[in-house]
Amino acid sequence: MRKTAVMRDDLFMEHDPGYGHVESPDRLRVIYEQLDRPEIKGNFIFPAFGPADHAIIGLNHTDAYIKRVAQTSGKIFDMLDADTITSPRSYDAACLAVGAVVEGTRLLVDGEGDNCFALVRPPGHHAEEDRGMGFCLFNNVAVVARYAIEHLQLKKVLIVDWDLHHGNGTQHSFYDSDKVLYFSTHQYPFYPGSGSVSEQGKGAGEGFTINVPLPGGQGDLAFARIFNTLLVPVARQFNPDLILLSAGFDIYMGDPLGAMNVTREGFAYMTRVLLDLADELCNGRLLATLEGGYDIGGQRDGVLAVLAEMHGKSFLKKEVVEKLRNADQPLPALENAQKIAKRFWSL
Repeated sequence: MRKTAVMRDDLFMEHDPGYGHVESPDRLRVIYEQLDRPEIKGNFIFPAFGPADHAIIGLNHTDAYIKRVAQTSGKIFDMLDADTITSPRSYDAACLAVGAVVEGTRLLVDGEGDNCFALVRPPGHHAEEDRGMGFCLFNNVAVVARYAIEHLQLKKVLIVDWDLHHGNGTQHSFYDSDKVLYFSTHQYPFYPGSGSVSEQGKGAGEGFTINVPLPGGQGDLAFARIFNTLLVPVARQFNPDLILLSAGFDIYMGDPLGAMNVTREGFAYMTRVLLDLADELCNGRLLATLEGGYDIGGQRDGVLAVLAEMHGKSFLKKEVVEKLRNADQPLPALENAQKIAKRFWSL
């Protein structure tokens, strides 16, 4: 069994965008309730962590924007954009979310855990350096990627983003860098409008952004083929020191904001692929952080599937794994992405 760290805190549920908002505290509440069951809780470690300070958050965000988010503290209602609404403790929760992924990554680098899932809110991958958007305040995964390179002396970081929506903020943070490879699957065209197959990085970062924009309707077999035939060979050539996962569960079948058909078996399989890569390339260092997911039950089941794989108690049947390993259905979006990636990587 692996030593899996889970970063959780009730403060994350005090970020409340308001009645009827899909990014609700219940998204975490149902997961935490499952984690409190004795037969599940004993499988994981729950490290202590504190909020990130402005210097850490400032690795990826402007001082003016950090101050703008700080100004929401204590206010019953404020808006960073039409979708991104804050409550009195949203700023505190956002600082703690960054602190969770930073501490989780430090644990992995120092060998105090094998892998980690930061079950945090608010999410982060839409947040740009100077503004919040798409329910996101601070870009948790982008901050920790910079922290890993600048403070933990790692040379290269792979970010995989399987959220339904393209992680515009994460992509923009590293678009001209060859130290971070950003790999995204997402529904397109869809919010936020970025993530076309032609967006591949620039300057030193050309080829280090890989987008697989999907039309919708894709399920376990499609995502398995993308991971097997594009992500795995590229990741091996990039050879990262750390793998970060923006884990969005809005690709779950029936999610109210999306049109994908991934099941808990699909989430488990994709996690297994990432764990195998982490074992092969970077001493098992895989940190997942929660992004989207708005079917409460589907997200709960997806998170538990990911955690089961992380800990080493998989529920996947051998025949399911074999079927997903050999997925070969036609997928034009993948083939288009492969054509571009072949300019930079051997496929």
